Amino acid sequence: MDLRELTVIELLQQHSSIIDELKRRKIVRTKNNPVGDCTEWLVAKGLGLELAGNSSAGYDGIDSEGIKIQIKGRRITPENKSRQLSAIRKLEEKDFDQLAGVIFNENYEIIDAVLIPHEVIEEYAIYRSHVNAHILHLKGPILNDPRIRDIKKFISS
Repeated sequence: MDLRELTVIELLQQHSSIIDELKRRKIVRTKNNPVGDCTEWLVAKGLGLELAGNSSAGYDGIDSEGIKIQIKGRRITPENKSRQLSAIRKLEEKDFDQLAGVIFNENYEIIDAVLIPHEVIEEYAIYRSHVNAHILHLKGPILNDPRIRDIKKFISS
């Protein structure tokens, strides 16, 4: 099938069908942008986490030792190269122990995948009052911090 030959509505229908099938396979849990759900699925599978319910605030998965992991993913494209992860709410409440951050390229291939202790997040994340949350960019010095753990080999897209 040549996608260039499809109308806009046909493309959107294909997208909807693909999201439905990913949900049926339990790779995504919602019908929203699939990056977040796919990232949660990959990290949970790779690290042996049990995913929390969609209503669990502050963390997305928990390991066999009870360590709570918040999972964030970002897909970069030639049009948007930002490595800013989604907002980290209530950082000071310490609802998670570690954050798994994954950066994908536009084809969903993993560029970076790291596990970051909460105290490291506190050092690098910046509070933004207009979103009432902390913002973290997964680039530069944080990627070289010896306290983070590269988990790319444990997960695969």
